[in-house]
This record gives sequence, structure tokens and C-alpha cells, in this order.
Amino acid sequence: MSTISVIIPTYQHEQTLSRCLDSLLAQSRTADEIIVIDDGSTDATQELLARYRSRVQSYYQTNQGAPAARNAGAAHSHGDLLLFCDADIQADSHLLKEMEQALQSHPQAAYAYGVFFWGKKRFAYTPFDANILRQHNFIHTTSLIRRTAFVGFDPTLKRFQDWDLWLTLLENGQMGIGINKELFRVLPDHGRASISTWMPSIMYRLPWNRIGWMPKTLRDYKMAMNVIKQKHHLV
Repeated sequence: MSTISVIIPTYQHEQTLSRCLDSLLAQSRTADEIIVIDDGSTDATQELLARYRSRVQSYYQTNQGAPAARNAGAAHSHGDLLLFCDADIQADSHLLKEMEQALQSHPQAAYAYGVFFWGKKRFAYTPFDANILRQHNFIHTTSLIRRTAFVGFDPTLKRFQDWDLWLTLLENGQMGIGINKELFRVLPDHGRASISTWMPSIMYRLPWNRIGWMPKTLRDYKMAMNVIKQKHHLV
């Protein structure tokens, strides 16, 4: 019987964290432990976490970024399987059950991932394909990973930490298994920066070089994309 550790990095997520925790505490397959790493929040996160003390472990650290917070959570955890769940996630009640069963049915897979919504937008299911993964990321951070395969998140990266992890695992000969079911929803908080961000796809296709200007968000996206491509020799 596997054990599951759920790890939640949070920074200024008092608006979404309680819904995230409530959804994880209501799972049909109970998590063996839920660990929250408060990455230096200055909002009411600590007061909120006090209401969950009997069911959730929490640790506070100075602000170091989401990758470092996830790694800290992994270091505190004991489960055979690790679910890195962003604090703006509301999980379906069968998320853990579905992902655990997928890994049990596919012992060759290092991790399991599902379909999700970002607000009202549904991100389509993509079966695992190494060639597609090398072109772009289609796997959300909120996936269930075998501890034996987990190599840690790169704390130097500002974006695409999940894509970087999947590419590193791919280079180690590790594959994932997809689940064609909606297993969680990202709850975008438009009043603050979020770990999870999204832009309409048309923004990436516009001829910005001919326009002579590009939004800063898109410039940052392209720069971060180049960092990943260079690191993994995709250029």
C-alpha cells in the first residue's frame, strides 16, 4: 500500500488556500499527510493555517520562491508518492484516487497527471508523448510523482519549473501517464500575481517583431522559454 504526501507551496494565497485545503481534506482517498510551506507570506496565511493545525502540517520560511518551497516540503515528507499542489488549486474529490490507481496500473510510469481547468477554460487532454513534451509543456505541476523518481525542482528558475522537471525526468528515462479526466481547477486570483498564469494562445502567434513592441509578460515568457530550451538542449 502506497503512502501519499501532498505538498503545498504558498505565498500570499489567503484568498484560495482554504478552498485548496478543504478540497484535499475531502478526498475519497485520504492523503497520508498534507504539508504546507508558507514561503514568507505577509497576509493572513498563518492565521488561516491555525484552523487546520490538527490535520495539516505547516512550516514557515523566508521567501525563496515556489521551487525552493516545494523542495522543502519534499524534505519534510515521508510518502512514497508526492503530489505538489499549488495553493490556487481546488481538487476534485477523486484526484488522489485516480492518480494513485493510474500509477498502480502503470508501474513503468514515474508520475500521473490529469486534465484541469484554469478558471472556466479547460485545458485539453494530451496523452504522454516525449516529442510533444520537448516542444511544449502539457503537464501541470499538480501531478502525483513517485518519490524514487523525484529529482527536485530547480530553484534558480522563475518560470517553467514543472516543465523543467518533466524534461529532466525524460532525460533520466522516466515517463508519465495521463488521465483523461478533469481532476482539478486552478482558481485564478486576478488581484495578485499567481504561481499559475495563462494568456490566450493568440498572444503567442501575433507578429510582434513586425509590430515593433511586445508586452512585458510575453517578453518574460519567451526569455524563460529560452532558458529551458538551452538547459535541455532543445535549440
